[in-house]
Amino acid sequence: MKFFQVKSVEETFRLIDEQIEPLTEKVTKPLFEVLHFVLAEDVEVKENLPNFRRSTVDGYAVKAKDTFGASESMPGFLTLAGEVSMGEQPKNSLGTGEGMYVPTGGMLPDGSDAVIMIENSEDLGGLLNIYRQTAPGENVISVGEDLKQGQVLLKKGTRLRAQELGALASQGILEVPVFRKPVIGYLSSGDEIVPMETKELASGEIRDLNGMTIGALVTEWGYDFLYGGIVKDDREELEERAREMLETTDCLILSGGSSVGTKDYSVDVIQSLGSPGVFVHGISVKPGKPTILSAANRKPIIGLPGHPASAMIIFHLFGKAILHRLSGLASTEKQLSYAIVTKNIPSAPGRTDYVRVRLFEQEKQWFAEPIFGKSGLISTLVKSDGMIEISSQSEGVQKGEKVPVRLFQ
Repeated sequence: MKFFQVKSVEETFRLIDEQIEPLTEKVTKPLFEVLHFVLAEDVEVKENLPNFRRSTVDGYAVKAKDTFGASESMPGFLTLAGEVSMGEQPKNSLGTGEGMYVPTGGMLPDGSDAVIMIENSEDLGGLLNIYRQTAPGENVISVGEDLKQGQVLLKKGTRLRAQELGALASQGILEVPVFRKPVIGYLSSGDEIVPMETKELASGEIRDLNGMTIGALVTEWGYDFLYGGIVKDDREELEERAREMLETTDCLILSGGSSVGTKDYSVDVIQSLGSPGVFVHGISVKPGKPTILSAANRKPIIGLPGHPASAMIIFHLFGKAILHRLSGLASTEKQLSYAIVTKNIPSAPGRTDYVRVRLFEQEKQWFAEPIFGKSGLISTLVKSDGMIEISSQSEGVQKGEKVPVRLFQ
């Protein structure tokens, strides 16, 4: 077993970057068909979003200076100057000492620079009582505040999630260039492995659950999965089936037969499939040490341990990295569940807050930077990698606190 030379985790990831080449074939597809595809070209913002000033709340458009000093004990008074209907342009400009009703998302009249929430005001027969002062720009989304014309909306190598599709739809973009989605082939090997639909197991038999779990992960990550079935412990048959499947797929996964036992010849078969061949046979991890990684004629081959737990852990760690690189993703997967918050995040007790965050690594530690922004901004979703939960019993999260992160995947 001359190939069995254990690599560290860091070495393995470096070798994956060196040995695995992304697919370069581009296809143009309708927006409804590109979920989980990887963008093949930069996409620019075609038009400002929004293209008019609009309110983020139900309330009254005002001149902020007309509300200065207003409070519950000393309310301010404005004259109601009409209302704005949803989807329509205001008929009049706003004058000094006036307020105009606007619904959430409604266009602001000329002359206004803020919106006072309806909860902080009261219409008394055309006389508006204002119980709170407001600042210029409060509860307002300005022209181009979400997306600005000419800026890069999405970069090449971006994986298209629901929020990216929404941002593209907001621009009226109906088709996008993407990299062809990789087809991932799978074979299980071993005399003890039997089909999943087997009703009764004989002594020593194991249903092919790896075929299901690995296939489900491939599908969950957005790739096409091709199940090739089970191969018995026969070297010639394994080589023939593996070679056939490699011809019709972009990546081949083999499960079982990667240890140093007398019947475990997977490494020899994988090495025979093409150049440059095996670059990892054994990783310094537990579980999953007897792992094989190879490349044959630009196509990656992954030899997973047969034990289900080992196979899933290794596939999460290294299989995912290989498939993401193959698909043309510009950034590596952020594989973590906890991160340190970079800023204080206040929260009102009695409600559960979900705060979007951007994740980054610094000095071998993951940090979560809150992405603050008004609730109507698509760009805050595009910038974020996940969200953190602040429970209803909490008054917020302190800078430096380690918190669980729900990743957007």
